[in-house]
Amino acid sequence: MSVIAVLPEFHEFSGMETREAPPAHLLVKIESFSLFEKYQIEKYETKEFAAGKYKWYCETNNYPNGDGNIGKDSGYVSVYLAMVDTCSQPVEVNAVFSIFLFNHISGKYLSSLGRTRRFLGTKSKWGFSKFISKESLTDPSNGYVVGDKSCVFGAEVFVAKKEAITQFVSSRNVDVPYKRDWIIPNYSKLGLFWVSEEFGAGGEKWQIWLYPNISGIGAGTHVGICLWYLGRERVEACFTIRMKDQVFDNEYEKSYSKLQNIRWEWYNFMEIATMNDPKRGFIVNDSCILQLEISSLKDVA
Repeated sequence: MSVIAVLPEFHEFSGMETREAPPAHLLVKIESFSLFEKYQIEKYETKEFAAGKYKWYCETNNYPNGDGNIGKDSGYVSVYLAMVDTCSQPVEVNAVFSIFLFNHISGKYLSSLGRTRRFLGTKSKWGFSKFISKESLTDPSNGYVVGDKSCVFGAEVFVAKKEAITQFVSSRNVDVPYKRDWIIPNYSKLGLFWVSEEFGAGGEKWQIWLYPNISGIGAGTHVGICLWYLGRERVEACFTIRMKDQVFDNEYEKSYSKLQNIRWEWYNFMEIATMNDPKRGFIVNDSCILQLEISSLKDVA
């Protein structure tokens, strides 16, 4: 996979990738996409599909303001993944999912980086309220809707097995899954970076760094984050970094599953303009809340 660097319409979404392989679980082709706006069809739900022994469906909100946002947030298409029939039985499922959009020109798929979410009877739907702007989606030069031929999107869903997590925790006798928040005060006065204290998770030592204005790649435009692994053994970790919205409950995050033995870096974690926008709620009273969630950790030979 390669990170997108040439699609200006996704400049505000740094967590996107392209790939040639289609999504594994759902692929939907919508013919005559322009009819959605012509007849003011606000919502489209796909047929049910199976993944990880559960049934799911995707929902798109197309007209006129995505999932109901107004003002500057209007004009977006939102996409959600939902679990079917969670009310009839007690369900608690942790799943990593990605949403895909096919590019007719390049022949590749635009993909969101995997998001880890807990699907419950009381919260059975997760997704992206602003997956793509309608302007970018319908512009023929971008390749997502060419003429009035079709729009193709899809999804992948991978369910985390509780048995695997239990076995892992038992074998290492450690505190994973792990979740922690840091309240970082005086954000405007941080200077080059903020550094957490060393903390323990998964039987190992870690440290997290926040760069209000990252140097090198993304300098002057992005907030950067670096997660340092201070152990000696090579490990594979599945984790999520979040900047928490303190006002509107709309967290900004990136999820990863990577092999590493030193550090994980995000030079372009979030745009500085997004971080500093008072209407986004990430900085309140000159403080922000950074969250780390490690869902699994294992040794690698």
